[in-house]
Amino acid sequence: MGMKLHKTVVLVGMMGAGKTAVGKELARMLSVPFRDSDEEIVTASRMTIAEIFARDGEEFFRAREAEVIARLLRDTPSVLSVGGGAFLNGETRALITELGVSVWLKADLDLLWARVRHKTTRPLLRTDNPRQTLSDLLDARAPVYALADLVVEARVSYAIPDMARAVMAELLTRPDVLEGQKT
Repeated sequence: MGMKLHKTVVLVGMMGAGKTAVGKELARMLSVPFRDSDEEIVTASRMTIAEIFARDGEEFFRAREAEVIARLLRDTPSVLSVGGGAFLNGETRALITELGVSVWLKADLDLLWARVRHKTTRPLLRTDNPRQTLSDLLDARAPVYALADLVVEARVSYAIPDMARAVMAELLTRPDVLEGQKT
């Protein structure tokens, strides 16, 4: 018997938590589409996230992000990676709970910093002290991320497939979301 995904799996968490990499692997394992709300926005706007932030501001970006996530949640069940701030929007969070299942990829500050410190594509980290900014964002967002339906702890020792398997194991505890056995 194969796996059957009934609802879209929405990966939430901080930048650097592995939402895109783990999401792609999980989607491959489940034989469902992988979608990334940031990529959908970039494609539609023909601008990078950083350019949208610079030109239109974070509030404008968050409104477009909420629209894109709502559209994707109503599509065929898939694995959806959303931007680090998307889950902070109460309406978006409620819609994710109603139409999908949220999974917090929980990573500590040291792991997140190791993954994002050399990236120039993170507009929220364009500050004088980006590590402190990341720490402040994590402190502020963690209580909201903790509202996710499921939580999977990232470990330094985990390769991407290990993390995807850990997410799958959590999903299998929810037969309303995922049923079947790995083939």
